[in-house]
Amino acid sequence: MKTLILGSGMMARAVAYDLVRQRDVPEVIVCDREPGQLQALCRWLKSPKLRIVRADVTDRRAVRRLMERCDVAVSCVPYFYNLSLTRLAIATRTHFCDLGGNNGIVRRQLELDCRARRANVTVVPDCGLAPGMTNILVADGVSRLDSTEVVRIRVGGLPQKPRPPFNYRLVFSAHGLINEYSEPCLVIRNWRQSWVEPLTDVEAIDFPEPFGRLEAFNTSGGSSTLPETLRGRVRSLDYKTVRYPGHCAQFRLLRELGLMDSEPVTINRRRVVPREVLIYLLERMLGFEQDDVVLLRVEVRGKGQGRVRTIRYEVIDYAERRTGLTAMMRTTGFSAAIVALMLGRGQANGPGVLPNERAIPPGLFIKELPKRGIRLKISA
Repeated sequence: MKTLILGSGMMARAVAYDLVRQRDVPEVIVCDREPGQLQALCRWLKSPKLRIVRADVTDRRAVRRLMERCDVAVSCVPYFYNLSLTRLAIATRTHFCDLGGNNGIVRRQLELDCRARRANVTVVPDCGLAPGMTNILVADGVSRLDSTEVVRIRVGGLPQKPRPPFNYRLVFSAHGLINEYSEPCLVIRNWRQSWVEPLTDVEAIDFPEPFGRLEAFNTSGGSSTLPETLRGRVRSLDYKTVRYPGHCAQFRLLRELGLMDSEPVTINRRRVVPREVLIYLLERMLGFEQDDVVLLRVEVRGKGQGRVRTIRYEVIDYAERRTGLTAMMRTTGFSAAIVALMLGRGQANGPGVLPNERAIPPGLFIKELPKRGIRLKISA
């Protein structure tokens, strides 16, 4: 199958790294508007399967021509491009998945389900780590039980060695981080969907040493479509981000000061967007973490085999110095690559625009993780 990757950033690198290693993938096309990034990708990957194309994702004609040549396309560009890219994928009859990042965009993608089915195309939004891998693990847990009562999703990308001021460094886009910290969070409480504020409901959570006691709190987007998919089937469902203790309070103060607002303010007769200033300062101050770790824990509790059972999924994944892939790149990019491969191989459910938990058979996905060195521990 021929594949197309839109974007050449950190996560796109991991997707490309995985795809060029598949025997049934003869060509991987990567397009980006930044020639420097494309050349850097070539020097790093050194694969004869790789072809780079300089093109902007807003150039519909250029992207359409590329999609028409490929069986599957993967979007690794910011979430606000994914709706138009979904429409192009349907028009060119190209299977499509993306890294998501925004509940509103995903809802509008799902509204294109009928068009995708008529075109015999499968589109799967939100295919990274969380949402993405976590949705598929939840689906697996639910399938193992006769009835499900509680779903808890806890995920964090952290520096292995925390440093002040926030005990944090960027492991993905600062735009995505602030979106998670500022937008409402969809949960299920007492069988009903409800919206809660981000950076709230802080709880303690323990991971094996050297991490020990950490904190987890509400953030937006991580549950994605699960509250809708499982509506009426679970009493409680929520997603929380894992960080070193004290992190939530620091960022809640920034939010309360208005530094995450998107509305411009006037300062000395100049219009300034607080969120853009905050993102600029975070990128300058924190930088991107190379020696990171991803901590994931998904718990699904309910009744099965005549008793109350809790099925726990846990991943602790570290940056890989040999390849230069961070833990967040591995767990996010490899998850998207697995979904893309399943789409191209006809292993996914479809056609249509489907969430991960409905599109991707969990057993097949889980079998792919250890092939990429991602150790998933399942206990029940």
